[in-house]
Amino acid sequence: MHMFEMLSVAFITPLAMMAFFDQLKAADLKAGDAAPDFKLPGSDGKTYSLADFRGKQAVVLAWFPKAFTPGCTNECKAFAAGGPSLRKFDVAYFTASVDPPEKNKKFAESVGADYPILSDADGKVARAYGVTGAVQKLASRWTFYIGPDGKILYIDKDVNTKTHADDVAKKLKELGMAEKK
Repeated sequence: MHMFEMLSVAFITPLAMMAFFDQLKAADLKAGDAAPDFKLPGSDGKTYSLADFRGKQAVVLAWFPKAFTPGCTNECKAFAAGGPSLRKFDVAYFTASVDPPEKNKKFAESVGADYPILSDADGKVARAYGVTGAVQKLASRWTFYIGPDGKILYIDKDVNTKTHADDVAKKLKELGMAEKK
């Protein structure tokens, strides 16, 4: 083995191990588990907490990696365009990232978001949801469907950014979420 190969193994292996353990942690949450509580600032200037909805309304929390990137822009624009189909349901819905609040406020304006984009700048909530870890600092593009009881109903780990709002509306229907009258 050459010196370069030995050095690369020495440096890559710990990072690879950390990434491996991040993925194990990410796999911890599943349907039926209690969703980690959050209290995060929204792009609309309000603060949102999962506890505020407990016993009242289901919550959709759609994590995205980074504001102002192509896929995230497509996803958040789809949420804005799909607002009418999402608002048919008695559900609070948010997109969220680890970007700072000021950035998400500008991002929300740029995509025409008519819903709050949440900011988890220190990443604590993202880590609790398993969408980031010690190595991976950007959130995975996963969507959590949380029942009014605070339990996770479903986790979508295969998000299509262009059809996400329509896909969420279909999943809400599948999950038996009440439609507004």
